Amino acid sequence: MNTVVLAAQDPTLADFGKDPWWLVLGKIVFAFAFGLLATLLGVWFERRVVGRMAVRPGPNQVGPFGLLQTLADGLKMAFKEDILPRAADKVVFFFAPTISVISAVTALSVIPFGPSVSIFGHWTPLQVTDVPVAVLVILACSSMGVYGIVLGGWASGSTYPLLGGLRSSAQMISYEVAMGLSIVAVFMTAGTMSTSGIVAAQGDATRLSIGGFELPTPGWYAILLLPSFIIFFIAMVGETNRAPFDLPEAESELVAGFMTEYSSLKFALFMLSEYVAMVSMSAVTTTLFLGGWRAPWPITLWSGANDGWWPMLWFFGKVILLVFVFVWLRGTLPRLRYDQFMRFGWKVLLPINLVWILVLAGLRSIEDWQTRDRLLVTAVGAGVLLLATLFWPSRKKQPKPSPQEQADSRPYGSFPLPPMDLQVPPSPRTKRVVAEREPANVVAGSESREV
Repeated sequence: MNTVVLAAQDPTLADFGKDPWWLVLGKIVFAFAFGLLATLLGVWFERRVVGRMAVRPGPNQVGPFGLLQTLADGLKMAFKEDILPRAADKVVFFFAPTISVISAVTALSVIPFGPSVSIFGHWTPLQVTDVPVAVLVILACSSMGVYGIVLGGWASGSTYPLLGGLRSSAQMISYEVAMGLSIVAVFMTAGTMSTSGIVAAQGDATRLSIGGFELPTPGWYAILLLPSFIIFFIAMVGETNRAPFDLPEAESELVAGFMTEYSSLKFALFMLSEYVAMVSMSAVTTTLFLGGWRAPWPITLWSGANDGWWPMLWFFGKVILLVFVFVWLRGTLPRLRYDQFMRFGWKVLLPINLVWILVLAGLRSIEDWQTRDRLLVTAVGAGVLLLATLFWPSRKKQPKPSPQEQADSRPYGSFPLPPMDLQVPPSPRTKRVVAEREPANVVAGSESREV
């Protein structure tokens, strides 16, 4: 009987679509409330953590521990004057912030918050819905969110917002590819694109057979697929426009980026979409790589750790930990230059991801081989990869010409340069005569005396 209950704890695709309408509505309201409440607490959490890192208190006046400061800021934004630029496209300018918010909140619909539980006599998963391609739904929502930024920058009718919107589109193209490829490793290992199925696949520990002995290893893909987890997290920070990858805003270069012309509630919606996206992507990372709602290792020694409503506590704890990492990055790392950001995405993350997927596919294809053959093939592959890394041709740096050579190579008629030795000869027109002065308390003449 105990085995049947434990098996029912893991939702499957067959468990969805059977709930009454009031239960479905309750799940939708819960997911939406979770996004909004997490945003309010996330803003307070970020300001408090960054304040502590900067050795200052942060918000601590409005409400206990300053918890109502974000609510007060939201009310202040609501009563501010709503300014509409004269050259703006009114319809697109109005709907652009809502696109970003809706896309960020929709991603929470396929996130499993917990196992199957009993709610007023109905056995139902703690998840709004699930489909065989749920992870692709998350990627689609992440891609749609950039439309709000691009359209908001274009509809403002100003140069700086347009540049910020174009930067966001280039940023999405660069890092959406790396994010999608990092999830391919999860598909290959779990054998499904369903979020509930991926969480269930991480429930059992993987066993490695070495020398006739079976060694249990952690089931979390953050450990088994460590390169994919690192690449996914870096790409996720770039997708959510968070520091050090907040180039669409770039206050030091583009004022406030795509939000320059926005004010009042429209500005609040853009701000809301950023924090909802941060929380939703933290939930996605928890689902794909950190075991979802399953308890971490020391807590799993308790037999009821993954039963009932307790898994929601482990899920929210992991999400808060990832949000703290977001805040930590903002408080410690400076913003990257635009060319550095693009180069890092295309020339570092993408090649590493492709090589890692190739290696993982090779390891998956030899799983059914004998232990001796697997070790031999793995050793040969590792040796080839090591030799290729050691003897990979590197680009030789061209010798930098001296300042005199650079000056000699300039075309005829160029602007004149100062002397290379930085010693400017004195001009004959500005001869300076330095007169010798007597002390102020001494009167000139032979009968001088002190006054």
